[in-house]
Amino acid sequence: MSNTYGYCRISTPTQSLDRQERNIKSLYPNAIIFKEAFTGRSMDRPIWQKLYKALSAGDTVIFDEVSRMSRDADEGFALYLELFDKGINLIFLKESHINTDVYKDAMARSIEIDGADEVVKAIIEGVNKGMKLIAQKQIKLAFETSQHEVDFLSQRTKEGIETARLNGKQIGGKTGSTYKIKVKAGIQDIIKKKSKNFDGTNSDSEVIAIINATKYVDAKGMEQTYHVSNNTYYKYKSELRNS
Repeated sequence: MSNTYGYCRISTPTQSLDRQERNIKSLYPNAIIFKEAFTGRSMDRPIWQKLYKALSAGDTVIFDEVSRMSRDADEGFALYLELFDKGINLIFLKESHINTDVYKDAMARSIEIDGADEVVKAIIEGVNKGMKLIAQKQIKLAFETSQHEVDFLSQRTKEGIETARLNGKQIGGKTGSTYKIKVKAGIQDIIKKKSKNFDGTNSDSEVIAIINATKYVDAKGMEQTYHVSNNTYYKYKSELRNS
């Protein structure tokens, strides 16, 4: 029996997997979802490796976009052909023109050469080879485009940070602030006590709501209410996991 899987990946724990999972489930509600947070271009990702080892001929893997499969063009293209040869169906919601069904259809349209003389056979074989190379070029181009987009975004981010630094702007949080350290410690203490990933039973959204309803006394003796954004919450939670 064949299975349908969905693979979702984000680069950092502060990002959300919800959009990718929602896109996949809207079209393939029975898909078994594999999710992970992993940065970098390596295919040696724990959850991906778990899915990869579970795949059998006839199975289908769905990605929201090609960059979720691989951010390295050569590695992604090689993996695509490897899985295709193993009989694994690949679906890319945002790049459907390189789904394995499309590639398979291109291969099926090869011209028959039975009964042709040697010259005609040579011509037909050349045409068939050319059709296959064109299809493969489209696939590799999709991976290359994805890699270029990731590289461009990374370079623009670095340039923006450097420009801000040269203009005298503070990059990251200020150091040496006892007050901010205490507030952070208070928020992380709530996360440890309430989150189901630690000692509690609450989901992330519930913990965030609890934090934002909890009061504390500031450095001036005034009563304040904690406030944590989603990004900061996941950052603090990640730090706790790695501590």
